[in-house]
Amino acid sequence: MNRPSITWKLYIAAFYLFLFAPLLVVAIFAFNASPFPSPPWRGFTLEWFTGSGAVFGKPGVLVDPIWLESIGNSFKVAIPVALLAVLLGTVNAWVLERAEFRGKTFVAMMMLWPLVIPGVVLGISILAFFSRVTNGLEDWLQTDLDFLRPGLPLVVLGQLSFILTIATLIIAARLRKFDRALEEAAFDLGASRARVLRTVTLPFLSPALIGAGLVALLMSFENFNTTLMLVGSEAPLPIAMYGQMREGASPAINAVSLLLMLGVGGIASVFALTSKAER
Repeated sequence: MNRPSITWKLYIAAFYLFLFAPLLVVAIFAFNASPFPSPPWRGFTLEWFTGSGAVFGKPGVLVDPIWLESIGNSFKVAIPVALLAVLLGTVNAWVLERAEFRGKTFVAMMMLWPLVIPGVVLGISILAFFSRVTNGLEDWLQTDLDFLRPGLPLVVLGQLSFILTIATLIIAARLRKFDRALEEAAFDLGASRARVLRTVTLPFLSPALIGAGLVALLMSFENFNTTLMLVGSEAPLPIAMYGQMREGASPAINAVSLLLMLGVGGIASVFALTSKAER
């Protein structure tokens, strides 16, 4: 076995330094006792996490109603997106892997289009489409349809339009490995289709279902471009962070970023464990 050369070691070190140095700086200055999120270091403090605002004039992110509301809005979007992505992704995977019909390859390719369309374009397209549809329905029904206007319901639909594709691919990859002889054996023993699905197929798919849900949750939390085009007055966390940056940066942004990194890292770790169990 060849040992890596010093050049290779330096390259690996530089690569990981490039990846993690900015994140490390953000994390460190979340604890800086200064009203500015940059050097110099003025001492350690938890004020930007749990402070009442008496020291720097701004409360910590864990007690600030603005940040707490934005985190809650992110969960209001991410949980429905994850649940719908898993449910509809399972149906899509089943159609792509089990059904046979003319044009199946084209349908499968068309499903990938939302992944290559820029998020801004996708958001604008969804906004324009639903605005026109909503105007027509409101004129016809003579009632307000606010849930089809910019806001969290429309953000859910916008994010689902591309996250659903990723969930479908994850579940379809697992379903492709399934040995259908197991289902045939269960049918031969007298099990109904529903029971075979519940006791044979879904348990086999469960690692992929969990993984797809976690990926959907992760992508929903960090999405910015599509969300920015569709959001109303209730801003999810990335939009709230963008708004705070425009007003003036503070170590509160660092604190929120650190919490987001820890949350994302935790979800990614769980996904890695489920993927390992799948193999």
